[in-house]
Amino acid sequence: MRKIMKKSIIFLGLFIVMFGWIIQSNVQASTPAELYDNVWRLINSKYVDQTNNEQDWRKWRHKYDDVIRTNEDAYVAIDTMVASLNDPYTKFLDPKEFADETGSIKGSLKGIGIQIGVKDGKLMVIAPIEDTPAEKAGLLADDEILSIDGKSTKGITVDKAADQIRGEEGTQVTLVVKRKDMEPKSYTITRAEIEIKSISQKIPDNIKMPDDISYIRLSSFISRNASKEFADILSNSQNKKAFIIDLRSNPGGLLSNAIYISDMFLDGGAIVSTVDRDGYKETQKASRGVLTTKPLVILLNKGSASASEIFSGAMKDNKRAVLIGTQSFGKGLVQEINKLPDSAGINITIQKYLTPNGTDIHKKGITPDIVVELTDENIKAKDDVQLKKAIEVAQSLSRGSYVVSK
Repeated sequence: MRKIMKKSIIFLGLFIVMFGWIIQSNVQASTPAELYDNVWRLINSKYVDQTNNEQDWRKWRHKYDDVIRTNEDAYVAIDTMVASLNDPYTKFLDPKEFADETGSIKGSLKGIGIQIGVKDGKLMVIAPIEDTPAEKAGLLADDEILSIDGKSTKGITVDKAADQIRGEEGTQVTLVVKRKDMEPKSYTITRAEIEIKSISQKIPDNIKMPDDISYIRLSSFISRNASKEFADILSNSQNKKAFIIDLRSNPGGLLSNAIYISDMFLDGGAIVSTVDRDGYKETQKASRGVLTTKPLVILLNKGSASASEIFSGAMKDNKRAVLIGTQSFGKGLVQEINKLPDSAGINITIQKYLTPNGTDIHKKGITPDIVVELTDENIKAKDDVQLKKAIEVAQSLSRGSYVVSK
């Protein structure tokens, strides 16, 4: 990648807090006004949209010169300036929020275990994290959160919602949730310390997995060890005839993990292209040689976003896998994490990405090769029809009786 990737960490995903390696940027500030100006300059030089949401960005530089006296003043001014971009992924993090972000990098956080986002002005559950209070309570991807502890979420930001949902272990939070055409339902959930797990081979309930099929549940691309753990599983599965990779409700993670894991299956060819604010396009290509040539099936749903879509798009466009499930989320933007003075931070959208065929999936998502809906009735009955179809296709692929369409 270009120099910009060497200076800071690239993150792809939708979370209550972000995850990734944090590297000190070369940003210095001795006064609150300089802190504000540093953020202005970072966005001015790095933000992917050179029009900055079709506005004259220069108007913001000295807008608050006469009112910024404290760091708190600077934080409010920065939040206001950043909000003008109308980009939910570019956001300022005060020291507390940035500390939460840093804590999540260590592999744990305190809360109920959901990734959230704002879509069409509504606070939505992107996905519950596996084996957390949120999942055990029954929250699902695409649930709309109407209120938190009796407070309406109308007009709320992701950061403010996250602040209200997070809390000390053992305390409770009450969410009123609306699911599709059902009546709103109240969930009172006890907060806990959430361990962030990226990879699991635990077979879902009521599923009989054939001995010659390897099932891998990849719940996120967050962990610094995700690609190594994934490679170890492939290396230890030489006796398997096919692989099923479950990316359902995987909201993303590190770009590097998406590239490394894609490289394990591709013998050359494009993985992903990134396009920056200047229109500079750079394509990441797979190296020669693979860890396995065995057939591959990927499971997707509306909670599969960002890095999940990079990996899925690479496999689909290179005809390396059969994708099963429903349309993915549709996040085709790349964020850079910058640490600021006073332990604050700013996450900036710096690029958009394209699949190997040049497809921009932002706000569109990836369409599976085989569409299989998982209904509420299926969920209640613990009848995972998507995984059952994946097993069927994986067995057909291993016998050579199923051909990926060219």
